[in-house]
Amino acid sequence: MTDDERWMREAIKQAEMAEQLGEVPIGAVIVKEGEILGTGYNLRETSLDPTSHAEMVAIRQASESLDAWRLLGCTLYVTLEPCPMCAGAILQSRVERVVYGAPDPKAGCVGTLMDLLQDARFNHRAEWTSGVLQEECADLLKRFFQRLRLRK
Repeated sequence: MTDDERWMREAIKQAEMAEQLGEVPIGAVIVKEGEILGTGYNLRETSLDPTSHAEMVAIRQASESLDAWRLLGCTLYVTLEPCPMCAGAILQSRVERVVYGAPDPKAGCVGTLMDLLQDARFNHRAEWTSGVLQEECADLLKRFFQRLRLRK
């Protein structure tokens, strides 16, 4: 198992916690030098906060852990490709690298609809890797939405 797979498995655990709450199962972890500094999962429904995406929660927690807003040397692992809001927060927090599982054809801004993390017009760029445990990450979402449709 690679380091990327190891940490993505931790993000998947976060996504499963979101699902237990009835939230869309998206999870994230932020790692620096082999240590998790922040974790998060989707909490939009629970908190009634449209900014409570997994990445945003993890970024806030990692910033508190480091007592700094700059997440230099950190890698963010997330089960679904970041949206424009989260991509913006990644740039603002100076995350060095992003690793995501499943692409997001509706809102993905790290390679699918656009690539905000590598846009030279910004003063920071973040490297990214996609497709790590993609099938597992996508299956979490597919199963969640299938069950949701069956309930309706």
